[in-house]
Formats: sequence, structure tokens, C-alpha cells
Amino acid sequence: MSMEAWLSKHPYLRPVAEFHAKVSDSIANARLTYAHIPNWPEYVDDYKRGIPVLESLREVIDCEEVARIASVLLHSLTCVSIPDRIKQGGIQLQAELHAKPRQLAGWLFGDGDCAFSHPGLLRHVSWTALARYLGPLIAAFEGWRDEESWMQCYCPICGSGPSMGQLADADPRRRLLVCGCCRTRWQFRRIGCPFCEDDNDQQLPSLSIEGEKQLRIDFCHSCSGYLKTYIGEGQESLMLADWSSLHLDFLAQDRGLKRLATSVYEL
Repeated sequence: MSMEAWLSKHPYLRPVAEFHAKVSDSIANARLTYAHIPNWPEYVDDYKRGIPVLESLREVIDCEEVARIASVLLHSLTCVSIPDRIKQGGIQLQAELHAKPRQLAGWLFGDGDCAFSHPGLLRHVSWTALARYLGPLIAAFEGWRDEESWMQCYCPICGSGPSMGQLADADPRRRLLVCGCCRTRWQFRRIGCPFCEDDNDQQLPSLSIEGEKQLRIDFCHSCSGYLKTYIGEGQESLMLADWSSLHLDFLAQDRGLKRLATSVYEL
């Protein structure tokens, strides 16, 4: 299904889709540097111990460069047609990033409280920038890793919990989890909750969504966490985008379920 067909079916998603497109276009046109690709053999022991790349190898991140890229992206957004409140928030955040650039990376990786106004906008823009900044590193990591050695419930790159899951047609016994922050995908057990230690040997109950054959909500009775799951393959760029299934988040939360993964769309 094309994006336009999806938006025709879900017109209430069009504003966030248009904003997402403007952010994506701005970062695509920005002049970027990229994260240092580490010497992977030095990371082997930490990988086997379940320590994410960015926790083990903090030197691959240039904190001031991350803040610069986020500031460039915010400036680009102030030059296009977006809601005034978001534009004014972007202007304010640029000044704050200039004053305290090294605090951004620490906050994004959970090392402190947010010292910035408009945290939702900053999180969205910063992780969009970081996903591009980390792109070559993630590609190199995917070529190096032993995928079955990482069966953790958090991202092997940044340590975030999964925003979505995928059950591909080629191997229905294999489940992938998807990071909503840096966009890494990794293999996880076919059954069990990806958020808590309970019911790891039990099939999670699911909510089927009328008219959404390729999407469902898997949830856990123990922690009340839920995972939006794409059943299929070939449409990953749309179905795993997170914004394209925000209506499932509202549906799950209306039923008392909790989104336990970070959302970069809480603007």
C-alpha cells in the first residue's frame, strides 16, 4: 500500500505525516558528519553481556556535533510552513542548544533530567538527527553482529525499548523488534513480553483491528505494556514508521494499556 493510500484511509494521520515529511526532507538536505565506527572486536564482551553500543562505546558520539545537527534541523524547520507554536519552540530550542550543547546527548540517553523547553519537539528532532548521524555505524553493526546472541528486550544500539514488532511472512517463528529512536531492528523470542520478565514462555494476547489486516496490538497482562505489530514484509518503511499507526496507540491506551517505549511523536 502506498503512503497516499494509507493516508486516504486514515486522514487524521495526515498532519503528522506532513510534519514527518518536512523533518525528513530537512535532515536529508542538511550537511552532516557521521558517528565514528568503532573497532568491533573491542566490543564483543560487552555485546555478549547485553550492553548496548552507545553505553559501551560513548566515544563514538560527539555530543557537541549531535547538538549542532539538531540545531541545524530546527533552523531548517523554522524556514518552512509548520504550526507557529512548533516554529517558536524551535527558535527557543536553538538558543538553548547553543548555550548547553553537551547536555542534549546525556538527556537523550537517560543520564539526567531535561534542561530544555519543548522536550517533545526536541526529542523528535534530535532522534531524527541521531538516526542519520548513526546510520553508517548501524549498517556496519548489522553486518558484524551475531544476531542470535542478542535476545534482549532493548535496542542493541541505543538501549531504548521497542516501539513496534514485526512478524515476517518468510519465517513466522521469528519476531523482530523495532527501535522507535534510532530505528534499529533486532531479533527477539517469538513468544513472551518484550517489556517485563513475566510470561516469557507464554503467547501474548492480541487485539485485532478492524480493517487493519497487517497490524495488531500484542499486550501483556502482567505489566500492561503493549507492542504494535506488523504482520508481513515489504512495506516496512510505512508500517514500521510508528507515526503511521498512532491510532493504535490511542486504541491501546483507551483500553488501559501502557506504551512503555519512548515515542518521538509526543510533540
